[in-house]
Amino acid sequence: MERLGAGVAVALVVAGCGRATPEPPPSPQPSPASPRPGFVVLSDVDRRILSEIRYATAHNFLGRPVDGYPEALCLLTSRAAEALRGVQDAALAIGRSLKVYDCYRPARATDDFVRWAGQPGQDAMKAEFYPGVAKSELFDLGYLGSPSAHSRGSTVDVTLVDVPAPEQPRYVPGQPLVACTAGRAQRFADNSVDMGTGFDCFDPLAHVDSARVDATARENRRLLRQLMTDGGFAGYDREWWHFRYREEPWPDSYFDLPVARASAD
Repeated sequence: MERLGAGVAVALVVAGCGRATPEPPPSPQPSPASPRPGFVVLSDVDRRILSEIRYATAHNFLGRPVDGYPEALCLLTSRAAEALRGVQDAALAIGRSLKVYDCYRPARATDDFVRWAGQPGQDAMKAEFYPGVAKSELFDLGYLGSPSAHSRGSTVDVTLVDVPAPEQPRYVPGQPLVACTAGRAQRFADNSVDMGTGFDCFDPLAHVDSARVDATARENRRLLRQLMTDGGFAGYDREWWHFRYREEPWPDSYFDLPVARASAD
């Protein structure tokens, strides 16, 4: 996630959502009479791209579904979705597939993160997602910030998966947690190729150029970044999974439609 300038009251850099440069201040939400953002369901554009929408499940740093995710869908602006289809073509040509963890994120989800961060306790998922950071320090260390580029509809959290995709065990709430910084054989068995950490890992090890990850993870991060950059997306140096479509159609707008098929045009 992204951290904003000093003029923004509270910010969120969580869960794959940031940029190397500050976000513009939030603009007013569109009124009911304003044009809809033109969201599409990614699977309608390209069924080959895998998805695991974590915020619609309990397997995320909150440990419960996030506000605004009634359906486990990837919504994007049509421009970003078409660009991602081109990236998938390039990935499949080298025996890999994209898998998305999060796409459009409504403003109410960011508000949910902010409320959670201000409440004592509720650290059920600390051992996996922020094992080395106190919850009270997440803002100061830049892991949380608001608004989120995801709310503009052209930002995606994504990884690479081998083809054919390996099976992935189902997350069971209450199962023993392992740090997202642990080795691939120890942490949650995501079917992603080894990126050196799990998704949404609040740790310097998730920084794209971390020297602490091994050669395999560094090469996988490099490949993902190259594919996405060639496809028109810009990465974020602190999160290997986060990419924003450079020609996004709504660079100054933050939307709050729920993640649901009814929100697609």
